[in-house]
Amino acid sequence: MTDKESPQVEGATREPDSLEQHFPGILTPDEREGFDGYLVAPDKLTEFATRLRDEFGYDYLSSVTGVDYLPDEVMEVVYHAYRIEGGPALVFKTQVPRADPVVPSLVGVWPGADFQEREAWDLLGIRFTGHPNLRRILMWEGFEGHPLRKDWHEAYFEEDAKPFANRWPEGDVYRIEDKIPFGKNVQYPSEFTPEGWIPEGDEGLYAGLGQISNDGDGSSLKTDQLVVNLGPQHPSTHGVFRMVVTLDGETVTDLKPVMGYLHRNHEKIGERNTYIMNMPYTDRLDYLSSMSNNFGYALAVEKLMDIQPPERAEYIRVIMAELTRIVSHLWAIGFLLNDLGAFFTPALYAINERELILDVFEAVSGSRMMCNYFRFGGLARDLPPGTLQTIRELIFERLPRRVDELDIYLTENEIVRSRCIGVGVLSPEKAVAFSAAGPVLRASGIPYDVRRAEPYGIYDRFDFEVAVRYGGDVYDRYLVRLQEIRESIRIVQQAVDDIPEGEIQTGKPIFQVRVPAGEAYGRVENPKGELGFYVVSNGKPNPWRYHIRAPSFINLTALAEMCKGHKVADVVAILGSIDIILGEVDR
Repeated sequence: MTDKESPQVEGATREPDSLEQHFPGILTPDEREGFDGYLVAPDKLTEFATRLRDEFGYDYLSSVTGVDYLPDEVMEVVYHAYRIEGGPALVFKTQVPRADPVVPSLVGVWPGADFQEREAWDLLGIRFTGHPNLRRILMWEGFEGHPLRKDWHEAYFEEDAKPFANRWPEGDVYRIEDKIPFGKNVQYPSEFTPEGWIPEGDEGLYAGLGQISNDGDGSSLKTDQLVVNLGPQHPSTHGVFRMVVTLDGETVTDLKPVMGYLHRNHEKIGERNTYIMNMPYTDRLDYLSSMSNNFGYALAVEKLMDIQPPERAEYIRVIMAELTRIVSHLWAIGFLLNDLGAFFTPALYAINERELILDVFEAVSGSRMMCNYFRFGGLARDLPPGTLQTIRELIFERLPRRVDELDIYLTENEIVRSRCIGVGVLSPEKAVAFSAAGPVLRASGIPYDVRRAEPYGIYDRFDFEVAVRYGGDVYDRYLVRLQEIRESIRIVQQAVDDIPEGEIQTGKPIFQVRVPAGEAYGRVENPKGELGFYVVSNGKPNPWRYHIRAPSFINLTALAEMCKGHKVADVVAILGSIDIILGEVDR
């Protein structure tokens, strides 16, 4: 999209041919069957991570999560680090006693670890020493316990794993609410009352206006900084999301995202479910991108099972994933214009095209949004008769013309340019450091796309360009999405021309799969960025660990950096340019 060269993020590229040679006594290979990577001594973790970034060029920390190995009384923290120029992950882990899980924070090495470490503390109780703000992030302050621990049981808890025992033995029907009364597993802090509760550390959010001092001639007129809540119930937040904004006059001096209002412990549910039960749950993460969500989860489990989908299924997967990208980006552009004040006219223009693609999704899966279409080793069903021709007409005739019209109407629009150019700038260095992904990362001049950096499925067969811009602002994020729509059209055009006949499922369709013990990380380039599924199997019908690397959640790490120095109206546009989905943020 531009002749400018991509700025190079500084970092060495020494090959990690034998990391043990460079880190004697610090790390050992993970030799557990089915596991990869290295085990690092906790007291050497910061040194190892710093050298890994500076000497070996692993400047991009993609994923941080914890695993509760209850039978071994061990907590494990798992890291996936990448080089921004591409290539596979370097996976490293550290293990600490479950009774006292303390790990050094890596926020000082990779700022993108911030929210992910807070999540591991919140849900697993792993303490990260040196973290600048180790507070809960999805649960409320004062919540009792850490819900992802294997011995934590919620209200109405029945069993640790599905399928649950028959609830109606010998015709004795009962309601589970009657058998396990509400309150049995609900705990509150001592002296808790709903009316008097204020989150720990949030007292300042409820402070009134500061005093204004004035000596009469206006020369010493000053205003105190003011704390304002945007959300959680506000149209500009795109859901129940709250921004605690500190203002000096009308200028933003600080911003803290507050999330978790839609948290339902998706990962705990996933560890109770059988493997196939989780597929429809992935639809409900980024609920505009269910096909792509299915893709990432299927890849992770297929790695564990060591199976490959048939050729026809691979092509259909790519077609559905790229149509999903078009749908998501059309929605993002339409609602960004909403945030700029053009209420729903541009959005409806984009939504009209989206509806035609949802017709395709409904034809192939039976649902417009919650598609539940992918299966391990293939797909739920083949394309119905006539569907391929419908897709062909869309991507060769209608969509290219409509995208060009959208470009003409918006790109040179004076209001769009004045509201977006230079607003919410994120430098390439900070975009990488904050683990930003997707259009947020590529609009900052970093041409990193998982489809190119570490191709999955059959993406290495297609001719397409990675959309990249260099301003790092709201305007460039819009332009990246616009270009990605065009590139997705280009990919689908190639796919419908080349798709073979044949089977769409490896082996017989099965409802219960046997997954060997081990770990796998499946990642895809979702419309919002890198969506990753980290799955640990112990060989039983349910995942031992099921973790989602949610791009909407991690991209918010850079929100405060982008908003400082701007006005409140700009904050609305900046948040819109990140394009979050709260189902994926809160999980």
